[in-house]
Amino acid sequence: MKRTRIFAALFAVVALMTSSCGVGDKLASVSISASGQSGTVNLAGLGGTLQLQVMANYTSGKSVDETNFSTYTITPECCDDAGNQLPTPPEGLELNATGMLTATAPGICTWTNENTTTTGASEPSWFMTGDYTIIATYRGFSSNPIYIPVASAANNQPINNGVCGPSSSTTSN
Repeated sequence: MKRTRIFAALFAVVALMTSSCGVGDKLASVSISASGQSGTVNLAGLGGTLQLQVMANYTSGKSVDETNFSTYTITPECCDDAGNQLPTPPEGLELNATGMLTATAPGICTWTNENTTTTGASEPSWFMTGDYTIIATYRGFSSNPIYIPVASAANNQPINNGVCGPSSSTTSN
């Protein structure tokens, strides 16, 4: 009889420990963004920087910054403004372990000005010709992709007079 009671008590303890009572706090998703940026992101100027931020989103609604504990995959997509394939990092851009992106040599221009009229056109209309797609991974979860165009070199198109894309880190175009 005593064994039966011991097993019953042990079973009750195990059942309580493994029950789903209470709120679980499990990782639900991972997201990546350019910290403090809105609109279209642009890595402007040779040596220019952008800080990426990786957030781990939990089922309880809590979000935790896991930028320093994530791994990153960078894929060059398409070409620069002259139609050349984008170089593979660390050429063109580098990403360190803290999520800081830096534009490196050789300079790259992944923007083209589609406002090519020569009469009275003073405002450029920038469009991306290529970008670097970055995905963060944390604890087996992959983030949404973030697309980073680069404006760290003179533009190859004569209409642009050497200007390559928006001059700031972000643009609304």
